Amino acid sequence: MELLNNRVRPYAWGSRTTIATLLGRSVPTPHPEAELWLGAHPGDPSAVVGADGTERSLLDVLDADPAGQLGPEVAARWGERLPFLLKVLAAEEPLSMQAHPSADQAREGYAREERAGIARDAGNRNYPDPTAKPELVCALTEFHALAGFREPARTVELLRAIETPALSAHINLLAGEPDGEGLRALFTTWITLPQPAIDALLPDLIDSCVAHVKAHGAFEAECRTVLELGERYPGDCGVLAALLLNHLVLAPGEAIFLPAGNLHAYLHGTAVEVLANSDNILRGGLTPKHVDVPELLRVLDFSYGDMKVATGEANGPRRVYRTSAPEFELSRVEWAAGEPRAEVKLEGGAPRILLCVDGGVRAAAVDGRELALARGMSMWLPAADPDVVLAPEGDGRVRLFAATVGRGTAGVSGL
Repeated sequence: MELLNNRVRPYAWGSRTTIATLLGRSVPTPHPEAELWLGAHPGDPSAVVGADGTERSLLDVLDADPAGQLGPEVAARWGERLPFLLKVLAAEEPLSMQAHPSADQAREGYAREERAGIARDAGNRNYPDPTAKPELVCALTEFHALAGFREPARTVELLRAIETPALSAHINLLAGEPDGEGLRALFTTWITLPQPAIDALLPDLIDSCVAHVKAHGAFEAECRTVLELGERYPGDCGVLAALLLNHLVLAPGEAIFLPAGNLHAYLHGTAVEVLANSDNILRGGLTPKHVDVPELLRVLDFSYGDMKVATGEANGPRRVYRTSAPEFELSRVEWAAGEPRAEVKLEGGAPRILLCVDGGVRAAAVDGRELALARGMSMWLPAADPDVVLAPEGDGRVRLFAATVGRGTAGVSGL
């Protein structure tokens, strides 16, 4: 077990206070800080901190001993690559509307762009990695998101309720085919509209949403989102597409799983995210960055319905968020102030990253080694390490997240 030193990504939608406060640095920061990356992605790998304070890239540590660090089965299955990446997201402003490819789509797209000679850090690169990117996001604060296509009949009701005459033909397109194919047709229509048509349509939509909000209509929350997005991204087709998606407000500890093809946009709040170790993004709007419409339409899943909100399977102070993703599994360990302080055991044999977000915790291995984590500190536990027991320190609230490979991975039992 060793401490980690992690990298911060300074995207414009980030916060000048959230990540810095978590890490114990002064605020406000000179620039927005959006994501804290914990893992071994080549773009920003964590550093493993030795007992003498020296640092080594986690990539180099894995390369030197993949079987010992990852476990033989994980190393064999994932090509000696840590299959998951843990992040802290600090969204002060909305992120781009996006979807991620399946494993087959990622392999094919990566090979295609490699053959075309597109640099992996190029702005028009869709597939910098040959791997899928399913993800699970768990709220640390109240967290607002758009995720997954809403039930088409309900969307027709919304579009009719906001009474925008310019949308009449578009409403009829979905009302006449209220299913996945109707969603595909309407979304494709909107994302391929010429810019003059978008510029003509959006002001009428904004006016209608203002009127709906003033009247406290049934879709007030959805209209407020359109108004916010319209202000931040004027003339962007993603403002229209937001009308098709479920609007979610997650309480702390609630999570959603986003499989391949799920169209989503995170709007505001702080969350812990675990995902497959990939940076493949197909954008659909709400961004000045590259949008590849044909490729996005190729990967999108137009299934629809309410998004399932998970609170995790409870086992004492630990909650495990189960998903179908073999690359990762996330657990939240939480001790409330004044409650019993039962210890939690992490079984050996699997690679893990631990992140403390509140209070302090002591990790004790059965071989006698110990390591303390305070707020904002993180730890690497290689597969070769024995079982570790976690115990909270102090009487206040303690929150810890642990990421590992999915429970279905051969030879790995999870937490």
